[in-house]
Parts: sequence; C-alpha cells; structure tokens
Amino acid sequence: MWYGFAADVVVLLHLGFIAFVVAGGALVLRWRAIVWVHVPAALWGAYVELANRVCPLTPLENWLRIRAGQQGYSGGFIERYVIPIVYPDGLDRDTQVVLGVLVVVVNVLVYRLVAYGRRQQQSASNP
Repeated sequence: MWYGFAADVVVLLHLGFIAFVVAGGALVLRWRAIVWVHVPAALWGAYVELANRVCPLTPLENWLRIRAGQQGYSGGFIERYVIPIVYPDGLDRDTQVVLGVLVVVVNVLVYRLVAYGRRQQQSASNP
C-alpha cells in the first residue's frame, strides 16, 4: 500500500513540476528570488522535451507501482484525472518539440517583462 501511495505522490510532484516549468516565470514577476529555482527547472523541462528524454520521476513512479503490485493506472482520482494530464494520449515526438519550444517562448517573454520592470524601477529611482 505504501508504494502505491508513494507512486501517487510522485505523479502529483511531477504535475506540480510541469506546472512550475510552464508558469513559474509568472511567479518571478512577484517574487524575484524564484528566478534561481525557475530558470534551471525551465531549462530542464525544455531539455527533456526537446531532447526526447525521460524525466527521472517517470521511472521512479513506475518502480513504485511495480513494487505496489500495480500494472497500470486503473481506478482512483490520481489515475483517472492527474495521469492523463502528465501523460496525455497522442504525446508523440512532434508534440514534445512543440511543448519544449512553448516552454522556452513563454518563459523568455515573462523574463523580458521582468527585465523591463527592473529597468523601469531603476530609471524611476535614478531621476
């Protein structure tokens, strides 16, 4: 039972990481220090998608599920609603490249806003 629960926790962490990679730059607009965590996370997320790599959380989850005696994602909230978001049907190589490029583009735009805001703030304090 513990292994199945741990596998579900890994899926939730995976989903949270994906959300942070995609939208974490927006948090930098409010809390600048997050940049030191978000940039490496966004670079890792883009690398995994663009280089067709497997995130280490995926084999960890699979190992935990095997240890729990599970073979698939049947039953329960996590399996029904969260896993299809993390592992959508039709996730092929082209889709992965698009997702990787989207991560880069969204975050470059957000960080340009951050830089613009910083320049505005500096020019306002130095008349």
